[in-house]
Amino acid sequence: MSLAATSTPPRPAAAPRAARDWSGAILNAYLVVFFAYMFLPLLFMVAAAFNANPTPSVLDWHGFTLKWFRELPQDTRFIQGLIHSLLVALGVIVIAIPLGLSGALVLTRLQSRASTLLYTVLVSPILTPGIVLGATTMIFWRDTFGLEAGLTTATIAQAAFIASYCMLMFMARLQRQDLALEEAALDLGASSLLVFRRITLPFLMPTVLTASVIAFLQSIENYNTTFFAIGPSWTLVTEIGSRMRFGLSPVVNVIGVIFVTLTVVCATAWVLSRRRAAPA
Repeated sequence: MSLAATSTPPRPAAAPRAARDWSGAILNAYLVVFFAYMFLPLLFMVAAAFNANPTPSVLDWHGFTLKWFRELPQDTRFIQGLIHSLLVALGVIVIAIPLGLSGALVLTRLQSRASTLLYTVLVSPILTPGIVLGATTMIFWRDTFGLEAGLTTATIAQAAFIASYCMLMFMARLQRQDLALEEAALDLGASSLLVFRRITLPFLMPTVLTASVIAFLQSIENYNTTFFAIGPSWTLVTEIGSRMRFGLSPVVNVIGVIFVTLTVVCATAWVLSRRRAAPA
């Protein structure tokens, strides 16, 4: 037996331990900086909400207090702004979901050279600055139909670009649908409306729920489009923006704490529900 047949191939040299230690240290340092950048401002905001100092600063601590939490329900502008925000968000869902679904169905079912142009037109509101959307919506509905700027124009302006987000989500879902089911139902005599109601819509229902949540969150946090379309009315976000010009209020920190808490609770509940629904 030859020496070549009995010899084992040389193993690749292991990376130097010092190099591995340096790469691990760099990765850990990056993670520390990343999480500090993301969450340190939130921690400061939460701490400032419990600071007795009327100037919302953690560095000048005057003692622990719940005073600002008690003042929030007494601030009628904030409470009314929250109600306005919820009304606008619900209106955006009612408008954006059907529009997004219609656009997605047209683009996924239309076999035409114009589909590319139509896709560009339907997605363009996402790329349009919010200031332009808000101002043009307010001017168009005021000059054309005599509708004064308010919650209605803010809802229409927001839905103009949020519907595009919903459309993209529906398109991603529809591209995974088996069209043979719809074709079989049509061959058996079902109408197009019945096929949509019994086959397509149940298939899209998870995306409908997800798109509704996204539309709601997009509407609640929107400022630029809302500010230029809402006229003399206001939402919670525009009211916060208006007060920021005169200095940050501790009540604003309280609102931030409430929203952060709700976000964490909802995210945790969602993750737990998904784990329970997953097969063992």
